[in-house]
Amino acid sequence: MEEYMIIIFRTIFLYGLISVIYRLMGKREIGELSVLDVVVSIMLAELAVTALEQTKSSLFKNVLPMLILLLLQVTFAYISLKSKKFRDVVDGKPTIIINNGKIDEYAMKKQNYNFDDLLLQLRDKDIALISDVELAVLESSGHLSVFTKKAAKNGVTWPLILDGVIQYEHLENINKTDEWLLKELGERGYHSIEEISFCSFENGRFYIDIKNEIEK
Repeated sequence: MEEYMIIIFRTIFLYGLISVIYRLMGKREIGELSVLDVVVSIMLAELAVTALEQTKSSLFKNVLPMLILLLLQVTFAYISLKSKKFRDVVDGKPTIIINNGKIDEYAMKKQNYNFDDLLLQLRDKDIALISDVELAVLESSGHLSVFTKKAAKNGVTWPLILDGVIQYEHLENINKTDEWLLKELGERGYHSIEEISFCSFENGRFYIDIKNEIEK
């Protein structure tokens, strides 16, 4: 009877603890989990199972690794928030699979992404013909973002600056250079790239957001 009470207590305790850990890790949809998120989830599940199976072992020995994982995850999340380069290393970068209606086979091979994967995800979006696609981006989560030729007529938003860093690949996608970007920003009164958290260009118009404009 005592062993059953221990299992019940540990189950309730671990349920509450893991719920708090995921709450502190931040909000993300299941399909948007990064590699680190998946690794942490698997390790938490294994530690929880061990704690429930080995009722004679110290609960603290199972809880301590969970708290260490939480600390690591929060630390990495903070660094990712501050560093675009770190985000690219940890989460990976989006990959353009189709651009201007043309398939980039090299990009597909680099991501171990085949035509069956492409066609499957296009069908999931009710797109039957690749010829209908203007732009398709394989996100770091594995999700495929697709813009049809009809939708692309309204413009596609390309981030040109993220966290104070120029996105040269996106400039190439719109056939522009960093000299053009700096000139356009200078004419609008923005002379420091580092102060810009987000900048995009769409249909001849800029959207610019300065870091920490909203004070708490």
